[in-house]
Amino acid sequence: MSERLTRDEMAALVAADIPAGAYVNLGIGQPTLVADHLRPEQDVTLHTENGMLGMGRAAHPDEVDPDLINAGKVPVVETPGCSYFHHADSFGMMRGGHLDVCVLGAFQVAANGDLANWHTGAPDAIPAVGGAMDLATGAKSVFVMMSLFAKDGSPKLVPQCTYPLTGLGCVSRAYTDHGVFEIADGVVRVRDLRGITRDELAARLDVPLTD
Repeated sequence: MSERLTRDEMAALVAADIPAGAYVNLGIGQPTLVADHLRPEQDVTLHTENGMLGMGRAAHPDEVDPDLINAGKVPVVETPGCSYFHHADSFGMMRGGHLDVCVLGAFQVAANGDLANWHTGAPDAIPAVGGAMDLATGAKSVFVMMSLFAKDGSPKLVPQCTYPLTGLGCVSRAYTDHGVFEIADGVVRVRDLRGITRDELAARLDVPLTD
């Protein structure tokens, strides 16, 4: 059986699935790794909510400019033609349907595509919605990168989200350490599995799965 995917392997799968010429936003956490796996021939333009269009990969030590950072505050490089603009203009791009894809992390994804990624509801948890609601609503396609199971073993792919929602029916694809899942019309299709058998998966998820 293949070992479960590392974060970089997940990011490489996401990068390979982004259409050529797309405008894309990468959320905080695991999604920022996608920038390091995009191929030049894809001609993908990365957008950041802090006002940058044309973000590149993570910066090497000798390339670091403290004013150039991604959503996770990791230093990045520019790409040719990179531009900068006001924070409000950046949100206008997000809300106006100008992004082809956004890649977000998640606490939970429901079988109908609902997304919960900003708050667990725990009394001591710090809410961190940022621009996630704008991205989940405004982007044409929403991809999620997450571990399939939480630290306590509970599944993150669920029949219905129990955490506060970020967006309704917005997620079309979930990239996890145990494989890739396509979500459409309330149906979850298994595209690939890693480090777990189909029977083991069925025993741990309450979500009906199809091939």
